[in-house]
Amino acid sequence: MKLNLSDIITDSIVDGPGIRATIFAQGCPHHCPGCHNPHTWEFGAGHDIDPDVVVSMIRANPLCRGVTLSGGEPFAQPEAFAQLAQLCKEAGLEVASYTGYTFEQLLEGTPQQKKLLESVDVLIDGPFLQAEKSLEIAFRGSRNQRILNVPQSLAQGKAVLETSPRWNGEY
Repeated sequence: MKLNLSDIITDSIVDGPGIRATIFAQGCPHHCPGCHNPHTWEFGAGHDIDPDVVVSMIRANPLCRGVTLSGGEPFAQPEAFAQLAQLCKEAGLEVASYTGYTFEQLLEGTPQQKKLLESVDVLIDGPFLQAEKSLEIAFRGSRNQRILNVPQSLAQGKAVLETSPRWNGEY
C-alpha cells in the first residue's frame, strides 16, 4: 500500500515539539478558507511512496524523535497512514496527526479511520477557522483546534486534552 504525499520534511521544529519529521498527505476534503496548505487539497496530485521508504528517510536523521502527519488530510488515506504510523511507533517515534475532523467524528468514522486514530499518540483536531486564527497558541492554527492525548481519549471514550508542557508551548 502506498501513501500519496505532497511533501516530506525530515527536520521540522514547527509541527510539534522537538525535531520531527512532517509527512504531508496529498488530498483534503475540508478546503478550509485560509488553509496554510491549499496546494495539498487535490487528491492524487502528489507522489506515491511506500510507508517503509518514508520510515527509512525519517530514521536517516538521528535527531528526529517524532513524526507529525499533516496535510492535506491524513485521515483521507487512513489505511496507508495507519501502516506508516505503526512502522514509526515500532521505530520508537512519537506519532502526532493534524486533522480537519474532530475526535468525535473520527470515533464515528470508518474502521480504517479508527485504526489510524488508534495508531496516533497526539491528535490536533478540528478544521482551521480563519475567524479563530491565532499566532499565540502552540502547534495550532486556530483556537477551536485541540491537542488531544489519543490513548487517554480512547480509553475514556471522550476527548482528553494533552497536558504535557512540551505540547503546550512550555519548554
